Amino acid sequence: MPLELRERAALVALLQRPGAKWGEVALSVLERGSAVAVLAEAMRVQEALFAEADPMESAIEEAGRALAEWEAAGIGVHTCLDERYPSRLRSIHQMPPILFSRGRLAADQRAIAVVGTRQASDNGLRIASAVARELALNDVTVVSGLAKGIDTAAHCAALEAGGRTVAVIGTGINKFYPAQNRALQERIARDGLLISQFWPDTPPNQRNFPMRNAVMSGYAAATVVVEAPWKSGARIQARLALEHGRPVVMPDQLLEHDWAREYAEKPGVHVVSGLRELLAVVEQLIAELNAGPDSLPEISALVWSS
Repeated sequence: MPLELRERAALVALLQRPGAKWGEVALSVLERGSAVAVLAEAMRVQEALFAEADPMESAIEEAGRALAEWEAAGIGVHTCLDERYPSRLRSIHQMPPILFSRGRLAADQRAIAVVGTRQASDNGLRIASAVARELALNDVTVVSGLAKGIDTAAHCAALEAGGRTVAVIGTGINKFYPAQNRALQERIARDGLLISQFWPDTPPNQRNFPMRNAVMSGYAAATVVVEAPWKSGARIQARLALEHGRPVVMPDQLLEHDWAREYAEKPGVHVVSGLRELLAVVEQLIAELNAGPDSLPEISALVWSS
């Protein structure tokens, strides 16, 4: 087995071990620079002269077969050891050690997330569509979570404008959730990019979605939160984005919530008014992104107020 494939298989084997903590696995593998070395240590075995007598080799071979099956099914597999692993995700402590994808993987240095509640208002849907369309027309990748409501509006507007959109989902790459977005998910996989940090056949699970929000925040250079009640995953993403040092844009309706008013008092938070000013702020973010492939906006957070 080639060395690169062996390392990828060893990482899969590590993640498949009962009780494996994926964050700790990622940190250990990056610190050692070798999944094989970490697996050997975890199994407390040394390389054996005969592979068939070595339980570690058996684990690597089994994981290698899983990799081959995924790739034969058209699923991209990207580990934190791969050169093409999304570079911006490496800067967050929730970095997933493995990503599964369908579609075209790209650097997406110019990417902004547009997120919000599933129970979106007509005004929220209008704002999400307008912002996503503006981003797409300015060659900025629109990132969202494929949920109904705001996410769906953002993905659809980006596609209709001929732009690129990335869906970061909270299920396995082989699942469709919500079911009514199956056609949209298939279109994004064909014309954009679909990514998941979960095993391909993982069903919907409530605890998966906050994890998805962390990856969405990490993947994007900034987050626009359109509508987000207290229990919304979009609120979680706003917190995570600030934790990651990424800009956050929020509309004035959110100021009716305690959490949004609290965020508005944080250093670096700016209040803007109306859709026109919101789009002006988005243009500012785009200009900052245009300054260089790796540059990030300096504004810590933005709150839209009318």
